[in-house]
Amino acid sequence: MNYVQLNRLSTPLRGFSSGRNCDNPNACKVAQSVGSMHKTLSVLLISTMVLSACSSWRNSRANPSNWFGSSTPSPTETSPNDANALLPDKAEEKGLFAKPDAEDNSVSIAVINELRIDPTPAGAIIYSAGTATRQGAYNARLSRVNSEELAKDGIMEFTFRVDYPEYATAQGTERSRMVSDAINVTTQELEGIRLVRVKGQQNALESRRR
Repeated sequence: MNYVQLNRLSTPLRGFSSGRNCDNPNACKVAQSVGSMHKTLSVLLISTMVLSACSSWRNSRANPSNWFGSSTPSPTETSPNDANALLPDKAEEKGLFAKPDAEDNSVSIAVINELRIDPTPAGAIIYSAGTATRQGAYNARLSRVNSEELAKDGIMEFTFRVDYPEYATAQGTERSRMVSDAINVTTQELEGIRLVRVKGQQNALESRRR
């Protein structure tokens, strides 16, 4: 096969691949159909990728609309035995020389003023601030309420507890009696949680997942 024969064979192929300036009308139609099919497949592929990305973002924890909203008031009940609410019903048996556990004299803080949940790469930080009954409150802490019923309902609940000095202290201004605490929770702990609640003596605040 000489050069002229090769050139003749290659001419229709070039016309078929480009779809332009070809002498064969049938080849031109086929080329145009192939080009149109390529465009259609490209549009379908891009649309599929966009829809997949939107679905992933909608369900992602990084999406702000999928996180906990602002705190709102929640009804609360005051227990007369609040100081001992989180103590076990029965003390574990201890050895002869074991030191007795320190008595828990903490009580729920008077008022919950703020509840905020900030996301972190490993989970979230739950921050709460409250106002004590009098000045000098210390050892402020968020104590989680362990309850199978709450967990079943998708609720993570904390009691904001503080200790007070044994001696009398002035009541002071509300600002001087305000204390705060924050606690880290993991992504695993937040799995299935739809509501976070922090309780005090007089009120409670809660934040619901949006």
